[in-house]
Amino acid sequence: MHLLSASCVCALLITVLVRQVSGLETVIGLHGETLEIPCNNGAIKAEDILITKWKYDKGEGLPGDLLVKQKNQNVSISATDEYKGRVSMAANSSLLLSEAKLTDQRTFTCMVVAGADITEYPVNVVIYKAPSNLEISDKAEEIEIGKRTKLGKCVAQDANPAAEITWLKNNKPLVADGKGIFIKASVLVDPVTGLTTTTSELEYSAEKEDMDAQFTCSTQHAVGAELVSSPVIFTITYSTENIVLQVIAQDPLVEGANMTLKCVADGNPAPTSFNFHIQGEVVKVEDTDSYTITKVSRDTTGEYKCSLIDNPTMEASKDITVKYLDINLNPSGNIVKSAGETLDITLQIDASGESKVSWTKDNLKLDKEPKFTKVTYADSGRYECEVTMGLLSRKASFELVVEGAPVIRQLSKQRGEDGKHEVLICEAEGSPKPSVSWSINGTSLDESPFVNGKITHKIAVVPTANLTVSCTVSNDFGVDTKNISVSSHQLEDSDQTKLVVGVVVGLLVATLVIGLAYWVYMKKSKQGSWKTGEKENGSSEEEKKLEEKVEENSQKAEV
Repeated sequence: MHLLSASCVCALLITVLVRQVSGLETVIGLHGETLEIPCNNGAIKAEDILITKWKYDKGEGLPGDLLVKQKNQNVSISATDEYKGRVSMAANSSLLLSEAKLTDQRTFTCMVVAGADITEYPVNVVIYKAPSNLEISDKAEEIEIGKRTKLGKCVAQDANPAAEITWLKNNKPLVADGKGIFIKASVLVDPVTGLTTTTSELEYSAEKEDMDAQFTCSTQHAVGAELVSSPVIFTITYSTENIVLQVIAQDPLVEGANMTLKCVADGNPAPTSFNFHIQGEVVKVEDTDSYTITKVSRDTTGEYKCSLIDNPTMEASKDITVKYLDINLNPSGNIVKSAGETLDITLQIDASGESKVSWTKDNLKLDKEPKFTKVTYADSGRYECEVTMGLLSRKASFELVVEGAPVIRQLSKQRGEDGKHEVLICEAEGSPKPSVSWSINGTSLDESPFVNGKITHKIAVVPTANLTVSCTVSNDFGVDTKNISVSSHQLEDSDQTKLVVGVVVGLLVATLVIGLAYWVYMKKSKQGSWKTGEKENGSSEEEKKLEEKVEENSQKAEV
């Protein structure tokens, strides 16, 4: 097919009936990018198309030609003015429009000649553009609580369609309520580009809870991601409503410690000058909120106040108590007493509160306060009292030494385990520790530890004769002696032998007496019964039995 002239094409288009597809398709393009405008969307097969022509609506019903393509021919571009160099055609007959602008928002028509039919496909073009940025400007330097203040304005530039702006506080949307939130929006159109700039102003009545709150603005455009401005934190000012007096000191506060009074006010900006009321005197401090009292005493106890210099009625107070605990133990230190004497103990306590007392003797806890009506050696030791009041604690102590001449409480003896020794035991009491001596040489077995003024000393001896042994105890205050009798073991064995001999002799004498008595009895019996033969025979048998018994007793005696 030969290339037809423009006049032939026009004539062909005039003579052929033109049919326009019903319905208007809309295509959205992005500002500054290449836009593809579809043609017939495959309604007509490519091999059936003879001519494809693109045109646009110039306004007031006037068309503007862009390009024409005949079958098996190259595209012929006829565009002028703003579309010159910006249009081309894709393989599927779509119109490619580069560097899309807002002025491209119009109707583009694709006209297709297929056989004897001519069909038009109009497409409406819309160009979108997301805002280039989102910023909060004209920010307020500070906000006074309860006062309606313009916080700033949020600007979304170069958008189409116009951006809608939302204000947020701590990521939660703010809605105008006509009370504390007021939002006013405006839109300006650039006469050259046709792009819009949206400005939204926020007026806000702040509350104390808005301290450190983050304010942002955002927009969600038809195309592109959501834009959020950088957060802004506003300085919120308000007058002092509350004031508190704090005491900074060790716990418990005791005499000699330092104490700092601190006045804390909730205003913003916070006050920097205060009046401190110190026991009837007013002390003014500037550029600080604290006042320090050094080395407090019990006289420091009382009520303290602080107030605002520019508003003295705004004040705070606090009762302060300096705790103290004094004790006096009498007597104290080292105390020396003689056994049997009386010792009076006095503990005086001067405290700012209720106290508790505990006693120990040689680090062992006592159930009650020690009383000494008559001191004994067992009372010797170190006594310590501890007085506590909360976390406060005081201690005092004395060392009691009971002295006296030694006394032997018991002197005893017992047989040794081998049966040959005698163990002598001397138990004495006195202080200082008495020395122990014996009047006989022996083997020292044991000496007990000297505890509570008592000592026990043991010796082992082997006496060869009966004798009297003395135990003597002595110290710087006197001497005591006691005696005990000790028998020889050999003498005791001789006595036992004598006892056995005596028993044997006694048995022999008893046998002779019994025999003699029986002989007299038998003699009398014979004189009274000599006529009876049976009696004589019986008497003979009885005599034999008596003789045997006498002989048996004699043998026992010899043994």
